[in-house]
Amino acid sequence: MKIQGIAYSELAERFGTPLYVYDGDMLLRLLSELSEALHPALDIFFSLKSNPNVSVFGTLREGGAHAEVSSLLELRTALLAGARPQDIIFLGPGKSDLELDACLRAGIYAVVAESFEEVDRIERLAAGLGVHQRVLLRINPAFLVSGSRLTMGGKPRQFGIDEAQVLAAGNLTSRYRHVQLAGIHVYMGTRILDAEVVGKNTRYILELADRVAVATGIPLEAVDIGGGLGVAYFDGEEDLSPASLGEELNPLIDEFARNHPDTRLLMESGRFLTAPAGVYLTSVRYVKESMGELFAVADGGTNHHMAAVGIGSFAKRNFPVRLLNRESADDGLQQWNVTGPLCTPNDTLLKRAALPPLRVGDLLGVTQSGAYGPSASPGLFLGHGFPAEVLVRDGEAHLVRSRDLPEDMLRQQHLYSRVASSAGTRNEVS
Repeated sequence: MKIQGIAYSELAERFGTPLYVYDGDMLLRLLSELSEALHPALDIFFSLKSNPNVSVFGTLREGGAHAEVSSLLELRTALLAGARPQDIIFLGPGKSDLELDACLRAGIYAVVAESFEEVDRIERLAAGLGVHQRVLLRINPAFLVSGSRLTMGGKPRQFGIDEAQVLAAGNLTSRYRHVQLAGIHVYMGTRILDAEVVGKNTRYILELADRVAVATGIPLEAVDIGGGLGVAYFDGEEDLSPASLGEELNPLIDEFARNHPDTRLLMESGRFLTAPAGVYLTSVRYVKESMGELFAVADGGTNHHMAAVGIGSFAKRNFPVRLLNRESADDGLQQWNVTGPLCTPNDTLLKRAALPPLRVGDLLGVTQSGAYGPSASPGLFLGHGFPAEVLVRDGEAHLVRSRDLPEDMLRQQHLYSRVASSAGTRNEVS
C-alpha cells in the first residue's frame, strides 16, 4: 500500500484521482537487470510509444537507454529528455514530410523506412537539405512467429517491406546519393513471454541480415532485432526472466558480433521496462447492485486505461488490482464490476474482480499499468481529459504531467460564428 515509503492514499490526496504513479527506482532497476543480463554488444532503445512521458524516458536515459520514436512529439520528447541524436531511431508506417524533415535536421542515428517509396522520399528531402541520412529497411519477414500475443510480421501488414521483395530488389547501394542504406530492422511480434521464442526470432533476423547483405549489397552497419518482450498481466502467466532471455540471446549475439565487429546491434523495449513500474489510481464514487451483480463506479476508467480492458492483443481478463486505502481480509472477497464515468457499457475497467466489500471513497490501484495507459486510451471521450502523472524517485513524489482541465481542452477549440463569418465576408466584398 506504499511506494518507496509513501502511502498511495497520501499521493491520491495530494494530487487527486484518477492518477498514474510511476516508480522511478523500479524503472532503473528493470533496465539494469535487462542490460546486465544481455550481451554488451546489444544497445537497448526504449520505445516511447509505450510511455511517452518525458520524465519516464528521462529516468531511463539516465540508466543508459536510447530512444525509439514514432512521431514528431516523441522525437522532441526524446531530445528534451537529453537523448543524443546518434542514439535515436524513428520508425512507423506513415511518416509525414514534416517528421522526416525533423529527423534529417536533428541528425538522428537512423530512420527506419517501411517501403521503397519512403526511401525515395527521404532521398528527395535529404537532397533538398544537402545532408546524408542513415536508413534501415524494415522487413516484413516470411517467418511467422508463434508465442506472440500480437503478431507484427509474417503476414500481410502495413509494416515494412516483404522479405521476398527486399531479396529480389538487386543491388541497392548505388541507387541513392543522400540515403545511406545501412542495415535492417525486423519486429516479429509483441507481448512475448517465452525466452525461447525471442531466441528463435533473433536467430531468424540475424540470418536474414546476412542474406539481405549478400542479395542487395547493403553494408550491415546496424541490425535492429526488434523486441516484443512481454510482462505477465493475467493469472497463469509468468514474467519473462532477463536471465533466461540472456541464455537464449547471448550466444547468438556473440557469434554475430564476432563475425560483424563493426555492426551496431539494437533491441527495442517498452512494455517490459515500464509496465511493472506503474499503478493507475482511481477512487470509488458510488457503489450499487444491479440484477445481482455488484458495481463500483469510479472516477476513472477506460478513458485512461483502455489497455486494461482488451485493446490490441490483450484478452478480456482483469489486470491485477488492489485496495490501497485500508486493510482488508482475503476471506471476505466479493465479485465487483469496476466501471468508470463514461456513458457506455464498454467503460468497465474490471469485470467480476475479486475485491473486499467496497465503499464510497475507496482507492483502487490497477498494477502493471506503466505501459500503454494514457497513450492508448480515448482521453477526450466526454471531455474528462487525461489524468495527472506522478514519478517517485528516491522517496520523493514529483508531478510530471498536470491533469487536463476544461480550460486547457477548450483552449484548443475555436467557436465558429456564422454571424461573424458573414460580417467578415461583407467587409471583404465592400
